[in-house]
Amino acid sequence: MEVRKVLACVLFSVFLWSGDAQDSVPDSVLNCCEGDVLFLLDSSGSVASYEFFRMVNFLSELVLPFSLGLDQVKVGLLQVGTEPHLEFGFDTYNSQQGLQEALKRTRQLKGDTNTVDALLMARDQVLKQGVPGGARPDLPRVLVWLTDGVDPGAVQEPMARLRDEGVAVLVVSTGHGNYQVLRDVVSPPAEEHLFFVDIDDISIITEDLRNAIIEIIRAERLQVKSVTTTTAMLEWRPVLAGTGYYDIQFGPVRTGGNEGPGGSGTSPGTGLEPFKRITRPGDASSAHLIGLRPDTTYQVTLTPKANLDFLNSLSATFTTEPVNPPQPEVQTLSTVTVSDSTTNSVRVSWGPLQPHLIQDYQIEYSALHTGQLRVIKVSNRQNSTVLTNLYPDTQYLVTVSAKHFSGKERAMSVKACTQEVLPALSDLQLTAVGNESVQLRWKGSADGLRGYWVTWERGHSQRSTLYLPPNLLSTTLTHVPHSARVCVSPVYRTARGEGLCCTA
Repeated sequence: MEVRKVLACVLFSVFLWSGDAQDSVPDSVLNCCEGDVLFLLDSSGSVASYEFFRMVNFLSELVLPFSLGLDQVKVGLLQVGTEPHLEFGFDTYNSQQGLQEALKRTRQLKGDTNTVDALLMARDQVLKQGVPGGARPDLPRVLVWLTDGVDPGAVQEPMARLRDEGVAVLVVSTGHGNYQVLRDVVSPPAEEHLFFVDIDDISIITEDLRNAIIEIIRAERLQVKSVTTTTAMLEWRPVLAGTGYYDIQFGPVRTGGNEGPGGSGTSPGTGLEPFKRITRPGDASSAHLIGLRPDTTYQVTLTPKANLDFLNSLSATFTTEPVNPPQPEVQTLSTVTVSDSTTNSVRVSWGPLQPHLIQDYQIEYSALHTGQLRVIKVSNRQNSTVLTNLYPDTQYLVTVSAKHFSGKERAMSVKACTQEVLPALSDLQLTAVGNESVQLRWKGSADGLRGYWVTWERGHSQRSTLYLPPNLLSTTLTHVPHSARVCVSPVYRTARGEGLCCTA
């Protein structure tokens, strides 16, 4: 029966020879790609059991050539029914054997064609990047929708969201669905991504659909690894399947020009060194470059050569290591701490001491927001100093700078707080005012006073306490035993001041 495709399409594949089965497809297809492909399969009751069987067999044949795994292709299958069902996610199968067996076990859901809910679940799968079961970040993502075209629902908006978020949408319709709706949902160009075909002839589009997927997820990367001062390792995905050879040209990059290897017989760098050419057989996937110059930027071009096919060249640039690579910077100042805080001084310490690298240390400090900046210098063999003449109960910013003999500087800052002034209580007086009652009077009017803390003995090792506001300078205590000890202490914001005690 005749294939009814939207427009006749000829896909020119750069790295792909056609093939219909795993054993007849060359390595160029097996290792061509890196990406995540989610198949959205219509499994509703509008699809006859025979049609569903043919769709699953079609998927099996379609994905059979691809290499699966972490750095290859990952496949997921989501079925459309009354409730969508994720048959398997991207991380489920990393081998063709497991994937093919899973497809054979796939059973039809029947029920309604709830494509909209299935698309919401599909969106979670292809956008759930970087988490288990989700798509991989920075890799192409493809959604392939297989439908009989019957009552797809309001799919335009969810499909548009997927396309806006970078997902390529392809559609295969085996029925007489709404052409305009299906054309609207596919990613452009529609003539390469939308297929109409009778279910009995669906295998005819296998190669075209596979090519369309490959065009999206093909990995054409030439990687340069293990670079030293004079060598580098090239790695690429095999595309020649053992036939032909790889032509590799490399040389220093021309300064101020765009000419690369292969443009002339001299180096693209200085013109004094000719570019070099090596070849590797068609089954190779790496090459070792030797005889390079240290600390030099190179451009390398790899061109697959075959008798009948034109294959794109791949290029990369890299820089060799210098003969004496720069040494990592020594941490000459890694810790700054504050201790021994008083009302008008703090001690600042730093480390580690490295007098063979450090010329001297400079300490800058000032009260936060309002203070004048003060600066002191100490020798390269001193790892602490005491900052004096500070304001009480004040926060300071302290910066320690280590000046290197080389002229470099390294600085670290910390915050330091001085202690609050805690004036002692003065002139505590006790007067008996009755049986086991005494009146207490004292003097105290310091700034920052929050109140007074009164304690006295009640006998049998029991003590009583009383907190008074700062405006009270006297109080009367009852049930104070003979010879009981009574104490009053001033209370400030951060602590108690020194108090006075008397015996009743």
